[in-house]
Amino acid sequence: MNREFTSAVLDNSDAIVKMWLEEVSKNRESDYTSTISNELFNNTNREFVNIIFTSVENEGTTKELESFSERLIHLGWPLSYLTDGLQSFRRVTINYLLNESQEVNSEFFSKVTEAVDKWVDPIINQLVNEYSGSWENIVSLQRVALQELSAPLIPVMDNITIMPLIGTIDTERAKLIMENLLDGVIKHNAEVVLIDITGVPVVDTMVAHHIIQAAEAVRLIGSTCILVGIRPEIAQTIVNLGIDLGKFPTKSSLRKGFQSALELTNRKIYDINKNNEGIEKILGSLDRE
Repeated sequence: MNREFTSAVLDNSDAIVKMWLEEVSKNRESDYTSTISNELFNNTNREFVNIIFTSVENEGTTKELESFSERLIHLGWPLSYLTDGLQSFRRVTINYLLNESQEVNSEFFSKVTEAVDKWVDPIINQLVNEYSGSWENIVSLQRVALQELSAPLIPVMDNITIMPLIGTIDTERAKLIMENLLDGVIKHNAEVVLIDITGVPVVDTMVAHHIIQAAEAVRLIGSTCILVGIRPEIAQTIVNLGIDLGKFPTKSSLRKGFQSALELTNRKIYDINKNNEGIEKILGSLDRE
């Protein structure tokens, strides 16, 4: 019986394709495909339905289906386009077989439904697996990128580096901060590290504990850690929680912290304009003489 259904569907593929295209086009105004050009939409639909019939003929999924789904993934087409299209194919095909048959009863309806399900369900399963694999890969790449950005260590001068922190600090991120901090201190031969928490919205006991641990680890490898960006509300919170930050220097701003870092590395900031004014005064007094 299944072979008879297959032959009937393949022999009348033109009629089924026409019905399928009409149903798919009806839903176009209410979904995202309304923004796609008619030419691209129609070409994609025809390629899709041809691949469906190829799978029906071969009684299984095909290489063409795999490459088609990969191309749609790269183009950003959602999985719903494929699943909705297959559900439409299921409805259209079942209705066509029932309408063309002289025998319509519950047993025949069950056989038709079972046959069409055997064509459609494997295709849906493969497409879902293709999209899931792609999403997992994208999420993995994004996670790596976010980890690289979540705790950057930036060398600004010889022996001075800065780690700007933005957002919430949890246990996993604190571990990453510690690893990047220690690796960066060794790599850049940093004598002073500025940890800037200006962009950290909340500093509670756990966050302070992680920062203290990081600063202590930096001290153990021979460098100095300066905590900068302590806003008044954060300072008040730290005092109320009884957190001891007395083991390493703290500054209210990155500018003040950088000045301290220069002093710790035996350097200072000089105002060139003032020096030039002094020189001009000396030269002017010499001219008068």
